[in-house]
Amino acid sequence: MLEQLRPVLRAAAIAAFVTGLVLLLVNPPSLSGLGGLVAILAGALALVLITAWGTVALMGRDGMSEDEFERVVRRSEELARVPSLAREATEFELIVAEAIDALPPEFQAMLENTPVVVSQRGFEVHAYGRYYGDTVARGSYEDRIVIYQDTLERDFGWDPEVLRAQVERTVRHELAHHLGWNEEGVRGLGL
Repeated sequence: MLEQLRPVLRAAAIAAFVTGLVLLLVNPPSLSGLGGLVAILAGALALVLITAWGTVALMGRDGMSEDEFERVVRRSEELARVPSLAREATEFELIVAEAIDALPPEFQAMLENTPVVVSQRGFEVHAYGRYYGDTVARGSYEDRIVIYQDTLERDFGWDPEVLRAQVERTVRHELAHHLGWNEEGVRGLGL
């Protein structure tokens, strides 16, 4: 129910803000007295809040939630410490492992401290993979590579060899981001 009301409430809030802003510009309050000061402060607060909301809305919902990401990271680190806790790897996870094994040794070494995680949330970000971090050169943030099984299988699962090739390409693409290449540069590499 709340999801259905959210666009209506958002539109109502925007309309109220625009109407208030127009009224403030057409008939500005006088600065004499407490009422005028309160009106100016309320208008300024509304402008700041709407600007902040607009900035966040324009940024979009990019990627998984922080809680989900942290859950995946904790589980990955737990499995790295105690491999016996792991379940049998899925066929897709084995394809990802093969793609990593196909990398030259120098690049495999770069992934020793960078978890490569398989996720089912690619439909949310419309991607095959994603690199989280600030490149191997900076190292200020923890690095992660996420490979999205759902979108890769949806688009390439009709042929196992095509799927393997695309998984390998996606791993290399995200590794290139880890090395510092931007999207245009990575595409220029043919990845």
